[in-house]
Amino acid sequence: MIWRENDPRLIFEKSRGKERMNRMSGYGKWVAGRITKWITLLIWIVLVGVLTLLWPSVNSQVVNNAQNLPEDSQSVRAAVVAEQEFPGGSGVPALLVWHREGGLSEQDLLHIIAVYGKLEQQPLPSQNFVPPLGQLPPQALQASLSEDRSTLVTPVLFDKSADSDKLGEGITELKALVREETGSDPAAAGVDSNELSLRVSGPVGISIDATGLFEDADVSLLIATVVLVLVFLLLIYRSPILALIPLVAVGFAYGVTSPLLGLMAREGWITVDSQAISIMTVLLFGAGTDYCLFLISRFRQMLKVEENKGRALLSSISHSSGAIAMSGFTVVLALFALLLAKYGAYHRFAVPFSVSILIMGIASLTLVPALLAIFGRMSFFPFVPRTPQMEEERARAKGKPAPKPKKSGSKGIGGLVVSRPWTIVAVTIIGLGVLASFSTGIKFTYDILSSFPEDMESRQGFDLIGTQFSPGELAPAKLIIDTKGEVSGEDFKTILGGLSYVDTVSEVQQGAVNPQIIGFDLEFKDNPYSLEAMSHIPALLNTAEQALVESGFEEAQAQDSVWVSGQTATQYDTKVLGERDTDLIIPVVIGMITILLLVYLRSVTATVYLVGTVILSFFSALGLGWLIIHYLLGADAIQGAIPLYSFVFLVALGEDYNIFMISSIWKKRKRMPLKQAIAEGVNETGAVITSAGLILAGTFAVLASLPIQVLVQFGIITAIGVLLDTFIVRPFLVPAITLLCGRWAFWPGKHEEPRSENSAQ
Repeated sequence: MIWRENDPRLIFEKSRGKERMNRMSGYGKWVAGRITKWITLLIWIVLVGVLTLLWPSVNSQVVNNAQNLPEDSQSVRAAVVAEQEFPGGSGVPALLVWHREGGLSEQDLLHIIAVYGKLEQQPLPSQNFVPPLGQLPPQALQASLSEDRSTLVTPVLFDKSADSDKLGEGITELKALVREETGSDPAAAGVDSNELSLRVSGPVGISIDATGLFEDADVSLLIATVVLVLVFLLLIYRSPILALIPLVAVGFAYGVTSPLLGLMAREGWITVDSQAISIMTVLLFGAGTDYCLFLISRFRQMLKVEENKGRALLSSISHSSGAIAMSGFTVVLALFALLLAKYGAYHRFAVPFSVSILIMGIASLTLVPALLAIFGRMSFFPFVPRTPQMEEERARAKGKPAPKPKKSGSKGIGGLVVSRPWTIVAVTIIGLGVLASFSTGIKFTYDILSSFPEDMESRQGFDLIGTQFSPGELAPAKLIIDTKGEVSGEDFKTILGGLSYVDTVSEVQQGAVNPQIIGFDLEFKDNPYSLEAMSHIPALLNTAEQALVESGFEEAQAQDSVWVSGQTATQYDTKVLGERDTDLIIPVVIGMITILLLVYLRSVTATVYLVGTVILSFFSALGLGWLIIHYLLGADAIQGAIPLYSFVFLVALGEDYNIFMISSIWKKRKRMPLKQAIAEGVNETGAVITSAGLILAGTFAVLASLPIQVLVQFGIITAIGVLLDTFIVRPFLVPAITLLCGRWAFWPGKHEEPRSENSAQ
């Protein structure tokens, strides 16, 4: 059905649109009016200044050793029992890997003994326990050397409460003590040299290296992100002023976000770590610049048809602010869903990410309009957008012929989409489906060492241990059993020694408080951080429980009488809890975004295919990312946390572009045929979404330049997902599906075709 210009329904729709525009224009005057633009800028300046003076920065409140597992996790309960019953081995171990090619000399062993003698007399900061090696003769240490006598591993235990900074202080003093004793610097010596070398590995070395990687990455990440965004903006808009406006807005948003999160962390409301701050910085620049560009691009369009810059800006605000607010709100809610996570690292991401996006959204809707109002057309200098009449007058003033007006229409990508919708839907779905199929072959790992560069100290130490000894020596597991006096410890040792996956079993240890509780230190044959070793934890628990049941224990009693502590048990609980969080949070995020789209679009059909296409895009990004990470970069597996992180970001950010484009189509279809509205909507939003997508993908790709594999993998997969959304899902798949659905795209709402704007009256 065609609506004519005097149709009452069309008049009603236009009046509703004018009412909405008047409301948004009123808001625009409050933040970007002739006087209020300066007030808005002043408020932001004062706000940043006051908060910076009153509250600490978020970086000063970073805690990198926060517990990730809840108190009721098996490994956490086991650690509590171990600390009570076996206090001599309850600290966090640093494994000192001493090595010399050709064999350690007797003089080397004397130096090591002397070092441990001093550690007993003058403990390091946070030192918990050292074995009495300082009282042994060199011959006693020779029994612990590797087969080729080149390597010795000795432990130093530190307090569990010590964070990575305090552990770092202790290890720094330890290395200074070693230099003083040996007269050389073993920590700086190469592991393949004939000099005595020292590498600190184990949980303490890994913790120090992990924190150091993130601390070193913060500054380089910030610089790289700012430079990338600046270069992209200069290339796209070719205006130095315009390139700085989004960066200024992001800077102000960070200036508010940092002290606000710092206050929350200081008061104990949240916990923040270095990894969260690093990704938050990237998110602010990427997503924040996107929101700024949504408004800037509309302002640029309006300046070409509206001579008065104030009216052009108010019109831009009225047309784009709803989509910006909806996009930001979608991301905020999706990130808040991480609060449902039980795993600490996931849970800690929720508030910093969502609060930063919320503040950035507010800045995009207040500060950016104010800055555009202040600079006006000069925001785009030297390529200033003008109306055709202004261009003619400017040309006449210079004595040049008037420029020919550019033709507008429905060609380009929009024209291609509406001319071949079936072909586009078939090709894109098949292509994305093929990529998504590769995601089924992904292998996951929870081995933090595999994410370190090969020249990191803790990884070099682990490699030496794996080469010269059993890899399980890096992080032994402790099996603890409450026998109730019913089972012999020697019987258990025999059972454990017969397990195919156990390399060595210690002598029976009796509990310090309850002698009926016994313990064994076990070394697995596999890398204790590998999936293979983690799979042994439930098997080990089951073996011990079954032995108790055969001795007369009730099954429930046996389950409450066996514990396994250590890094492998912790990693196993991490895997189980991470899978639980992923299975819960992904449906919740999908559900929340679905509800938001239903409220915003009032269309069940459109909501279904918008959510569906973004999910398809996510699995396609995961599949293509796996091909790159596995076959090009040579990684055997990706970190287990990657799917959840990537999903939350890609689904939330991917809907941003859909919302911005669909908003344009939804508005246009009220005054032109749907086919024309789709073509013009795609073409109108194409440039800004493409530039925004390139910037967002670029900022995530910056993570791939860091020497941290988990961030490299996250950056690659997320960047790929953003590019797929930008260049395939948004410009082709979504509008083609909309056209094929026709009026059913708005169901249960109604759609009736108005007269084409290009048709005769």
